[in-house]
Amino acid sequence: MSLAPRAVLVHRRTAYAETVARHGTPGAADFFLRTRSRRLAELAEADEQQRRALAAVAAAVPADWRTGAVERAELPRFLFAPEDVVVVVGQDGLVANVAKHLSGQVVVGIDPAPGRNAGVLVPHRAADAPDLLRRSVSDAPCELRTMVRASTDDGQELHALNEVFVGHRSHQTARYVLGCDRDGHHRHEEQASSGVVVGTGTGATGWLASLARARRATGLPAATDPALAWFVREAWPSPTTGADLVAGTLAQGALTLDVLSDELVVFGDGLEEDRLTVTRGQRVHVGVSPRHLALLR
Repeated sequence: MSLAPRAVLVHRRTAYAETVARHGTPGAADFFLRTRSRRLAELAEADEQQRRALAAVAAAVPADWRTGAVERAELPRFLFAPEDVVVVVGQDGLVANVAKHLSGQVVVGIDPAPGRNAGVLVPHRAADAPDLLRRSVSDAPCELRTMVRASTDDGQELHALNEVFVGHRSHQTARYVLGCDRDGHHRHEEQASSGVVVGTGTGATGWLASLARARRATGLPAATDPALAWFVREAWPSPTTGADLVAGTLAQGALTLDVLSDELVVFGDGLEEDRLTVTRGQRVHVGVSPRHLALLR
């Protein structure tokens, strides 16, 4: 017998909760902000909006479903099941945070703030939760967004929705040999740079967009295109390193980096605390992930 669906509500700690926790009491937090021409009430309103949205979604879960909830910091330790419907209540970045932990589950993105334009990945409102949950277990079409995967030669792997970064932990000089297909040939170049960024069409509005503008590059992939764009940050030539292979697109195969530094890190979507560590002699492969974000529209 198949299990009933489980609605998993994903949220993150609000700025109000973090500020009060940092200063000990709401009064102390408000005093600190007032001395800087800010008010705790500004943060309290957003906190209340999120509470109301979470309550509305929880109330909309059908009686015969199971429910669960997870805060962003606990995502690496939360076990998602195949039958889960993942309801993200927050901003676009929270969808990227959860996507790397999923393997095809339907994601429903809900923006908790009714007074602003909804996000790209959180296009829905809490009031629509009953219909959204019903549609999530029907044959309603989902937008399948391409993801990127980084894997190492010792079996570690990491998936991301926006981009993967390979470089030094503190963004100092990273040394490696980059390998890629160019003009029908597989080419290699030893490089010293501030790291390599490989991203998807979803990430083309964020870090990738900034790198593309700096290089006057065009043709970044769309969100559902099965292709990636990659950029080397601040590569410089020297007697032993080059700066010719610094940007490109990737649809098949993988970009490879053979590590020459003592230690480099690999992380996705800006979450440096959830990273892979590679050392001299190891190889990193970065390519299109077999996973997709299934975003309910």
